[in-house]
Amino acid sequence: MVEFSPEVVDSIIRIASFIAAGTALIAGVGPGIGMGYAAGKATTAVRRQPEARGVIITTMLLGQIISGSTGIYSLVIAIFLVFSV
Repeated sequence: MVEFSPEVVDSIIRIASFIAAGTALIAGVGPGIGMGYAAGKATTAVRRQPEARGVIITTMLLGQIISGSTGIYSLVIAIFLVFSV
C-alpha cells in the first residue's frame, strides 16, 4: 500500500473539491435556460391573450422561483466545497 504525506492528501482533497464545485456550478446553467424559455413563452401567451395577463405572469413567476432554487442550491454546495465549510 502506498502511503502519502498529509500535504499530498490535503492537495488531492482540495483539487477534488474544486472539480466538484465546478461540476456543481454547471447545474446553474439549466435553471437559467429554463427561466428564459418560460419568460419567452409567457410573453407569447400574453401577446395572444392579453386579458389573461395576470394569471400568466403569476404562473410564470411561481415556476421561475421554483426552478431558480435549483441554481441557488448548486451555488451553496459549490461554496461549501470551495471553502470547506
